[in-house]
Amino acid sequence: MFSTVSSLMNAVKPVLAVAAAASLIGLAAPSPAEASSSPFSAMSGSWSGSGIITMASGSKESIRCRAKYDVDGDGSSLDLTLRCASASYNFELQSNATHSNGAVSGNWSENTRHVGGSLEGNASGNAIHVRVSGVISATLGLSTNGNQQSISIQAPGTEMASVAISLNRAK
Repeated sequence: MFSTVSSLMNAVKPVLAVAAAASLIGLAAPSPAEASSSPFSAMSGSWSGSGIITMASGSKESIRCRAKYDVDGDGSSLDLTLRCASASYNFELQSNATHSNGAVSGNWSENTRHVGGSLEGNASGNAIHVRVSGVISATLGLSTNGNQQSISIQAPGTEMASVAISLNRAK
């Protein structure tokens, strides 16, 4: 009996994970009035804040970050520079991205390690989710609410396993 219940639970876990992700995406879905606006527009300007970086070893460190977003007039194009540093680690992420009908695509580079590649994903309301590929692969989630922004980077198999950052718009 125990193995049957255990097998059932293992089969249900992925379904629950997909259902949870779908419900979160549903919460971030834009209203019809927002559907035509770009998520990039709310990001324009300079931001700063802090976060936690988790290394592949499991060790965690506090980091300080600065971001600058240059957005074109209609909000369809974005240039990003994100610089973060901890006591023993730093990175500088640059990206050029475009948004059209909910799709986000572009290029990225990490200048301190001289790696780069492409990115693609989607935007819904105030949330952007992209997968970066190239020498390394990672996922990046970004949510902007007024003058606050949250960034999450997951890069399994790399020196920097994950990063969670909270930023505030510079005044």
